[in-house]
Amino acid sequence: MISTKKGDLGFTSLANGERVDKDNLRVEAYGTIDELVSNLGIARAYLSGKIRDIIEEIQKDLFRMATELAKGEKFVKLIDNEDVERVTKYVEDFEKDLNLNTFVIPGMKKESAYMDVCRTIARRAERNIVRLSKNEKIRKEILAYINRVSDLFYVIARYLEKDEINKIKVSEL
Repeated sequence: MISTKKGDLGFTSLANGERVDKDNLRVEAYGTIDELVSNLGIARAYLSGKIRDIIEEIQKDLFRMATELAKGEKFVKLIDNEDVERVTKYVEDFEKDLNLNTFVIPGMKKESAYMDVCRTIARRAERNIVRLSKNEKIRKEILAYINRVSDLFYVIARYLEKDEINKIKVSEL
């Protein structure tokens, strides 16, 4: 049953059953990850091939991260250094094909614009997780992963619009 009415007074349950305020930093952190996963779904709907597959992989990783942030770590494989390294490799691979020597105003293409929205949501999620880490123990792999994934979204957005970027002169900005 979706509507339990248990949240009507501003409280929610974490995955371990603990009740907290809906504006709890932990809820804000995993809620922002949820928002990111949903926006990645929009981006993925406009993508194809390898990039689409990578985005789906990242969505699955982020579900695992959100579950851990909701204190459901016993239900999922935790984000680990291998996940961070995998995303780092993606960043490096996309970067090889780019000449990032100018500022870019998002929106050259629909697909890249969605990736830029996802990048900014990932950065907000990172800020929320950092705030949470000041009061509660957050594993370093989570912080590294969310930082790296926002870098990935940036380079994917630039990769998707690389033909247009190459036409821009720095003096035009």
